[in-house]
Amino acid sequence: MIDQRTVEVGGVRLAYQVSGRCDAPPLLLLHALGENATSWEALVPALTRDRRVYALDLRGHGRSDWPGEYSLELMVADVLRFLDARELGRVDLIGHSMGGIVAYLLAAEHPRRVGRLVLEDVPPPRPREPVTPARPDGDLAFDWELVPAVRRQIDLPDPEWLERLGAITAETLVLAGGPDSHVPQDGVAELARRIPGGRMVTIPVGHLIHQAAPEAFAEVVTAFLGQAPHGAGRVPGP
Repeated sequence: MIDQRTVEVGGVRLAYQVSGRCDAPPLLLLHALGENATSWEALVPALTRDRRVYALDLRGHGRSDWPGEYSLELMVADVLRFLDARELGRVDLIGHSMGGIVAYLLAAEHPRRVGRLVLEDVPPPRPREPVTPARPDGDLAFDWELVPAVRRQIDLPDPEWLERLGAITAETLVLAGGPDSHVPQDGVAELARRIPGGRMVTIPVGHLIHQAAPEAFAEVVTAFLGQAPHGAGRVPGP
């Protein structure tokens, strides 16, 4: 059963879904730009076999507040406050696309908070040619104002972000969507190389791996999360 909940952090109400045993190790899911927690629902049965799964609506998305102020740094701060509010000292973390950027920034800045890291078809923090997106017609399940704000940072990332990848201590699985993805796959491979302990697996179904191939995604990810970590037996600090 998936519970719908909310929590206020730093003056922003964040909505999230939670499922799985209360005493199971925590796993946090971060969605892509324009998506929300519901994008993970097909995977919940597989992931909750041995995890307490939290799927967050990042600010400006879904049922979370749409405060009008957006950046990747604010999203990282929101996630950290969410972990603190739920008293989650250390979690495994899965991020897709933009959510993967938030995930690796968090893992680099607060390495003791992330046990294992999964990055699904995530671009590296390198400059790219800006493209002005057109707003879709009709009502949206996210605040359109966040799109140009976040896209500017993805197009012209802080140069320090690339170097900070080397500070990630979490064992990391980088999933690549293959040639049908719009994300350059050489960049995904570079991301895996730059993260110490990173490894890459390609599931050639395009950018939306967990939606296009949920069974393959779940098989690879649950196997990775279930491996004994290096340094097992140590009690991590907050």
